[in-house]
Amino acid sequence: MNDATATTVPDEPAQVARTVPTIPLDPELAAHIAEHIAEPVDAPDAPVELAPLPDDRFADRELSWLAFNQRVLELAEDPATPLLERVRFLAIFASNLDEFFMVRVAGLKRRIATGIAVPSASGQSPRQVLEGIAESAHVLAERHARVFTEQVQPALAHEGITIVGWDDLSSNEQDRLRKYFRKQIFPVLTPLAVDPAHPFPYISGLSLNLAVLVRNPATGKEHFARVKVPPILPRFVAVDSRGRPSAPDAQVAAAQETSFVPIEDVIAEHLDQLFPGMEIVERHLFRVTRNEDVEVEEDDAENLLQAMEKELLRRRFGPPVRLELTPDVTPRIRKLLLKELGVEPDEVYELPVPLDLTGLNVIADIERPDLSFPRFVPTTHRYLAEVESATPTDVFQAIRARDILLHHPYDSFSTSVQTFLEQAAADPSVLAIKQTLYRTSGDSPIVDALIDAAEAGKQVLALVEIKARFDEQNNISWARKLEQAGVHVVYGIVGLKTHCKLSLVVRQEADGLRRYCHVGTGNYNPKTARLYTDLGLLTCDPDVGQDLSRLFNQLSGYAPRSRFQRLLVAPRSVRTGLVERIDREAQIAREGRPAWIRMKVNSIVDEATIDALYRASQAGVQVDLVVRGICAVRPGVPGLSETIRVRSILGRFLEHSRIFAFGNDGQADVLIGSADLMHRNLDRRVEALVSIVDEEQVVNLVELLEASMDDGTASWHLGPDGSWVRHHLGADGEPLRDLQGTLISRQRRRLGMGRGR
Repeated sequence: MNDATATTVPDEPAQVARTVPTIPLDPELAAHIAEHIAEPVDAPDAPVELAPLPDDRFADRELSWLAFNQRVLELAEDPATPLLERVRFLAIFASNLDEFFMVRVAGLKRRIATGIAVPSASGQSPRQVLEGIAESAHVLAERHARVFTEQVQPALAHEGITIVGWDDLSSNEQDRLRKYFRKQIFPVLTPLAVDPAHPFPYISGLSLNLAVLVRNPATGKEHFARVKVPPILPRFVAVDSRGRPSAPDAQVAAAQETSFVPIEDVIAEHLDQLFPGMEIVERHLFRVTRNEDVEVEEDDAENLLQAMEKELLRRRFGPPVRLELTPDVTPRIRKLLLKELGVEPDEVYELPVPLDLTGLNVIADIERPDLSFPRFVPTTHRYLAEVESATPTDVFQAIRARDILLHHPYDSFSTSVQTFLEQAAADPSVLAIKQTLYRTSGDSPIVDALIDAAEAGKQVLALVEIKARFDEQNNISWARKLEQAGVHVVYGIVGLKTHCKLSLVVRQEADGLRRYCHVGTGNYNPKTARLYTDLGLLTCDPDVGQDLSRLFNQLSGYAPRSRFQRLLVAPRSVRTGLVERIDREAQIAREGRPAWIRMKVNSIVDEATIDALYRASQAGVQVDLVVRGICAVRPGVPGLSETIRVRSILGRFLEHSRIFAFGNDGQADVLIGSADLMHRNLDRRVEALVSIVDEEQVVNLVELLEASMDDGTASWHLGPDGSWVRHHLGADGEPLRDLQGTLISRQRRRLGMGRGR
């Protein structure tokens, strides 16, 4: 979520981007990128003269993101959502908002401070956007707190799960928690005083803190001190029905009534042990959010690892962008915090206790099946299951028989993609493995497979993206581990993040070398693969194999003149390839034949692509967009976008797959891949889309998009004014179809998605 703000230029044809980055690439850097990843393209035809599009055709991306988080909040508000899942959605909302402030709000403030305050595509200046954010974010934060305190917390109490303060505990429970404090909490606390000898301490981002005012009884002087709540300790301390503090990772039995005490309450009640001999005058809870967006000068790819490590240290000291306070804070403590932290009044969020509801995940993880979504276990794709039953180790045989389209989490990641790479590592016929890694888990079997392959003497290349936001430190660790095992580790191309999801396995077979490929929409992360909906193609098609070989050569070496058969590759051909297909549909419609476009993305912001969709709508093309998050499109505007519909689907799984489908005069043209329609994806990342050629797989993907848009499917509908309206109940008051639940049921009835060819 870190796109450069764009400045508008005079209206021009849809084939030409209307915007330019506020910070253009350095000429030498641009030349370096072109040298590595330039793809020769044919000269475009002369643009068609079209009427100008209205200036107000783009919604603001930041406010659209807040609207997305509001949709998450609406799931928490819904009594039909299982109770512990409502708790989880509250935690997700809080975590989302934290990242939004750390990155997007911080970026706006930085642009204002540095004078790069040009208007966005929506026509608003960064300062106007900040004002709109402040208004909307305050409303949402307060609504979020009310949902918890007025709805979810009482409902939890009804189920025997209570979040209580110190005074609500019995004397027996308090005695046990005092012992817990002495043994587990006190040793890791560090009170910091503020006086002439002790300057105001640095307050780390997202830390929970107690502002304490103490008085020396001998002199009567008062002093300010800060006590940080250690993040390594459990956010909520569970006290079971016998009054005993539970272990941090203990699961609470279903039949057991349990109370949770916020750890800051336990600390607050023992401040006299931190300041012996002093009187505790006041204590207040506060939390600071800082600018934590990473900026690295990529002068030399060899030094990128070291540069990132240094930048991660600097990140901790970014300027504050938000201060959260509890209502009981006194004016003098409030004034002191604002002054010392350099926070403006409109950056203060006054919220009821407990602050930092990201910690609610501890409660959401309680083992109460009656309060959670029904348990779901992914199944092995039918074609891999068939091979598994006969020869468990030969996934290559299954891929040779047909292209296999995977749909996670319904199709198991561990018995498909993970097995594919593990078997490649163990197979003596495999000569080489090439792999991109954008995000992966801490105990990644993918990383282990690459290490095993390298130690077995295979040629192994891992392209590790160490600039994956908030995973930088993890990726640095894995990069070093891979290097030590003999894996060839590269960090991609200077100036670009490598976001494509690709695996290439080269295998010696009786009739020669064969290349086995995986092209996906999601990361090689077994944990998120159980929570995100993603697509992946397993194939040994020679065209895809050749495309991946050429792309990996671009990423690890020098191959600027590469052409691709079944891939579109950003930053050169994803935008142009999609816009060409959109324009083709528009021309088909102008000629009087049926034309349609259906897309599913996480976000759509790119002005050139949106303008092309507007032109297609004006030509009569039916345009259906399924957008999980940010959407700058204004659908249903007379004369502009009357045939454009936008839906958003949120549920137990995070919708993450990207699908691009075009009617193509009766021969549907469908691609899947890693790219969203945002500046960062199309201009500053290496992304890959692959065309789907199997007819039944094409039909299945088109049907998935149709089901997502169907009025009988529960979803949010975007209006011309930018407002989202939830449609989850039919005219009879009965719930509409839950698409994810329907796919789970279908998966249980039949293994696999589609029969392939």
